[in-house]
Parts: sequence; C-alpha cells; structure tokens
Amino acid sequence: MEERKRVILHSDLNNFFASVEIVRNPALAGKPLIVCGDPKERHGIVLAKNEEAKKYGIKTAETVYSALRKCPDVQMVGAHMHEYKKYSRKVVEIYARYTEKIEECSIDECALDMTESTFLFGNGYEIAERIRKEVKEELGLTVSIGVSFNKVFAKLASEMKKPDAVTEITEENYREIVWKLPVGDLLFVGKSTAETLGKIGVRTIGDLASVDESILSRFLGKRGRQLRVYARGEDQEPVKFEKKKEDLKSVGNSTTLPRDITDREEVKRWFYVLAESVSGRLRAADVGRANTVHIVVRNERLEDTTCQTKVPPTMLCGDIAKAAYELFCKHFPLGARVRMLGITVSGFDYHVEQMSLDTFLSDDRANYDKKARAESTIAKLREKYGYASVQRGVILEDESLNGLDIRGRKEETSSKENGE
Repeated sequence: MEERKRVILHSDLNNFFASVEIVRNPALAGKPLIVCGDPKERHGIVLAKNEEAKKYGIKTAETVYSALRKCPDVQMVGAHMHEYKKYSRKVVEIYARYTEKIEECSIDECALDMTESTFLFGNGYEIAERIRKEVKEELGLTVSIGVSFNKVFAKLASEMKKPDAVTEITEENYREIVWKLPVGDLLFVGKSTAETLGKIGVRTIGDLASVDESILSRFLGKRGRQLRVYARGEDQEPVKFEKKKEDLKSVGNSTTLPRDITDREEVKRWFYVLAESVSGRLRAADVGRANTVHIVVRNERLEDTTCQTKVPPTMLCGDIAKAAYELFCKHFPLGARVRMLGITVSGFDYHVEQMSLDTFLSDDRANYDKKARAESTIAKLREKYGYASVQRGVILEDESLNGLDIRGRKEETSSKENGE
C-alpha cells in the first residue's frame, strides 16, 4: 500500500495581540494601534501593531516614543496577556476539530498534521480554508495558513500572504514558488547566515538547494547541510503533538529593567532575582540539573549581546546567579549601561548521574544536597505564604527588589514579545 503524502499546515494569527484588543474594544478598529508597556515604567516598547500602524512604518520592538513620532495619533493599549492566552486556547480548540496532532510553536503559531484528516475533511487547502473562516467568524480574528508537505515549507507559505489568507506549496510547484525567493526567507536563515551564504554566491533558496554540500559544510558545518535539506524540500520532522520533558532544551527568564543601570552590584542583584525564577522553573520542569548558563544583555541602544559558560551540573539559584554574574563581568566593561537582562540554562541531565563512591561521599556533594534541600523548602514556604515571605539577603539590599516575584511579572511579557 502506497504511503499517504503528508499534509502539514502552519497557522499564524495576524497581528495577534493587537487583533485581540480590537475584538475586546471594537472602537479601535480601523485606527492605527500599538500594544505596548507603560512608557512611564520604561517598558515603552511596541509589542504588537495592527495593519494601520504598519502603514506608518511602525515596527515591533521600537520605542513608543519613536512610534509616536511616526504617527502622533496612534492608539496605545497595554498588554493583557491573560486575554491573549484565552483567545489562543480558543483558536487551538478550533484546530482540534480537525486533528489532534497540534504543535503549539508559540502563543499565535501552530503546526498541524492533517495527513489523516484529509480522509474526512477534504484536501489540505480545503481544511485550511475552513479553519480560516471559522476563526474569523467565531472569534473575530484573522489567520494566515500555509499548506505544504513539510513543516518548513508550510511555515514559509504562511508568511507569503497576509493577513487572512491560505497559501499552498506542493511537491509539484515548490521549485517555481520557493526557489526564486531570497535565501533569508528560509526558516533558520538569519541575517548573519544569509551574509555568509552570499559570500559563496548563494542568494536564493534555489541556490542553496543546488550548492555542493561540501562547500556548505566548510562554511557552516552541520547547520549548512541541514539548511540545504530544508531548501530541497526534504525536511521530515514530525509535528510534535505530545510534549515530553526530554523535548525541553532550555529554561530561562528575562526582564526589562525599570531604568538603565551601570552599577555591577545592581546587576548582581537582578541576576539573583532572575536566577530564583529559573531555578524554580527547573524544579517544576523536572529535567534535573543544567550544565550551561547563558546570559543576554541589552544596552541603551537596544542592542543584545549573548554569551554562555559551562558549569558543574546544578539547579541551584546561587550557582546560576554566580555564573551569570561572572559572565557579565568577563564580557562587559565597568560602567556598561544595561536595559535588559536574561538568564537561560540548558544541558539537562534528566536526573541521570554518573557517580563514584568518592563523589558520593565528598564534602562538595553533601554541600550541594544541603543547599538543594534548603531551596526546595523555601519554594514550599513561598507557595504557601507568598513569594515575599522568604528573601535572599543580596536582594534585600535593594529595597526596589524587596518582594519582587519576577516570575509573575515576566509571565505577562515574555511568551512572545512581538505578538505577530
């Protein structure tokens, strides 16, 4: 029996945050609109904008001040993350009418495997059109859907027509549609990679599909070979509709600071605040200890710098914060202005550990276990009496951080900042 051809959809809700705000307040319809933080609190960044705001050249992640210069009459609303999550769930419920194979890529994007669903609901394009209409009629939102035979091309197709559209890339037409596009349009080809490819004459996706594999390996290693697979339409990655903890590759948190800071002691205290959250999420994810700490630092020009270091496997707040602070001191000069900080950990051991008798009996091991028990106890106390019930001394040194639970604060700003 011939294997059935895969039918993959990629859905992308258009201007999602802004669209939800218009559904909640129809008086905003037809007016330039941005969703942003409170400028007075230095969270004055554009998180999302609608089509009318785009016409003025307003872009996600620019400052509210800049957006107002482009369009003084732009409507501004604060973010309501709980509402976006509610509408996201409602959209997924519509998808679930057609398939259980749903991979939630972000709050407003999903990959859907409709291969078996075509027996009941028609071909991939017909299913996508049904979904598009139901989302619009039932929720007042628009969605762009890509239909293809793999996830990479489905994602690419969803970007080609916006808003409120369905685009299909098939095994028969992908060479005519995809290969003439700039190589930077392909998933996972960022600006730096596109520049590297341009140096070897690869400017379109078709160029990437036909270039010799050994040349790509020389310049981009294994990643270059994988990008060639994507360009040739050979991606076979399945839609991951059952998340396992082994699929979790990293845990992190970040925050935009109330004001720019330059003092390293302040930086250290903020790293401890973030590390508290990351450590708690590690325990909740049950993935064991991490062996790599990454930091991201945004300066006053909104430029991000990232760096990382290996650490002895740990899930302790103190270990994570210490490694993050040491990375900062190593890579940033005294007086560097900081607007945003973030910590991410990776390299989980999933509770699998190779130990000798000497390691098991060592003072370091006993000290680690003691600290782990203490942090676990503190977490239980906070769960019962509130986050502010137990605070680290290094955090209490700064009154502005006293009782701050960065987990709750960031939950409303970090799921997907652009909301597009």
